[in-house]
Amino acid sequence: MDRLTAMRVFSEVAHSGSFSASADKLDMSRAMVTRYIAELEQWLGARLLQRTTRRVTLTDAGENCLRRCQQMLALMENVEEETASHDGELRGQLRLTSSMSFGHAHLAAAISDFLALHPQLKIDLNVSDAAVNLVEARIDLAIRISSEPDPMLIARPLARCDSVLVASSEYLAASGAPKDPAALTQHRCLSYANFGKSVWRFSRGDEATQVGVTSRFSANEATVLLHAALAGGGIALQPTYLANPYIQSGALQIVLPDWQVPAMTIYALYPSRRHLSPAVRALLDFLVGRFAGVAW
Repeated sequence: MDRLTAMRVFSEVAHSGSFSASADKLDMSRAMVTRYIAELEQWLGARLLQRTTRRVTLTDAGENCLRRCQQMLALMENVEEETASHDGELRGQLRLTSSMSFGHAHLAAAISDFLALHPQLKIDLNVSDAAVNLVEARIDLAIRISSEPDPMLIARPLARCDSVLVASSEYLAASGAPKDPAALTQHRCLSYANFGKSVWRFSRGDEATQVGVTSRFSANEATVLLHAALAGGGIALQPTYLANPYIQSGALQIVLPDWQVPAMTIYALYPSRRHLSPAVRALLDFLVGRFAGVAW
């Protein structure tokens, strides 16, 4: 048995709580995942997982084994990285997380270009807007959009994130364009569940205002709201990195162009400077250069 692979399989099953999901993630058959777990349990002489028809959970022995497996896997990754530093090649695997909208719009292409420069490196990207504990999930780098990043993490700015109100020409033709922010209360607004769901803030020069909007359609992901706006569903608050191609093509129009909404920042977040691997440092520098001075 390849014990390191078995540890990697066990760690993934413990994290996902599913043999099938782990098989898909590791590009293995479900039978192979089951075999690795069984052989690891046989080698250790203990049951590591409790299996029911609905879920997989860790036993007490499994909890202890998971901590040791994670230590061993991290040590192996460090060995690979230190070996790579002697011949100039970056090796191993990096784990990233990003919002789905930014991952789709820009990060996927950036990662592809970075990997072309480092053929011995692998990257696993988890796209999700949910909060993730970077240490527990063994995430090397999180790309997040925020006005106030988590103070417990190291934050490196990548780019400014501006947003605009947009709607389709069909919606504006049918409902009319609002003349000022207060008029938004008379419109169908598409709101982002994780940010500014009921209150939208605006500024124009020294003037500032906020509007309480009532939304019949909210979602936790910006791309969903973008497509709802394209379908004529209403007015959406969108990041310019996502909306600009549709504005330029005429599929969407900017609403209240004289008013600005608060800008945020796209950050790369990581747990500690002390244990930053050469591969993570290289990716950080690449992303900073990639997104420096972008005009979204």
